[in-house]
Amino acid sequence: MMARKTYAMEDKYISRLSPTPITLTERQHAVIMSLVRSQAKEYRLVQRANMINEMADGANNQEVARRTHTSRITARLWRRRWLAASQRLEMAEKQGVDEQQLSHMIEDVLRDKYRSGAPAKFTPEQIVQIVAISCEKPEDSQRPISHWTPRELAQEAMKRQIVESISTRSAGRFLK
Repeated sequence: MMARKTYAMEDKYISRLSPTPITLTERQHAVIMSLVRSQAKEYRLVQRANMINEMADGANNQEVARRTHTSRITARLWRRRWLAASQRLEMAEKQGVDEQQLSHMIEDVLRDKYRSGAPAKFTPEQIVQIVAISCEKPEDSQRPISHWTPRELAQEAMKRQIVESISTRSAGRFLK
């Protein structure tokens, strides 16, 4: 995937990997340039299109990172994503997709991938039970307060063993 180049430096040979080059078709280049010039698209989409354009001009990841004010890791990530999608884009062009479809495909390549986030800490049943506590009168739970506070709600949920632990902040979110 990467070509190996060797450079001489004070009689020592240093091996350096050069990244796989990116080649754009004329249509892809036109779409990329329209994204680079766009003032209506998201900044990160424009920045990623600019990275791909720089890479297509022959810049390595470090040069791209410096020119686009990102990290080398970010440049490497987008080079890999583009290379992974390039064959699909070329096939779509051969099948005759129009400019708008090609533009949507390229934008999809340059968008963030879906990330699911952390798993939920509380089950729906636990949340319903905590909300049910907040609907009760605090006096019924031997609480000397007139209304539920996040701290009191969290303590009561743990006292009733609905949850093993819950932060005041989380209980406060359920009160809302």
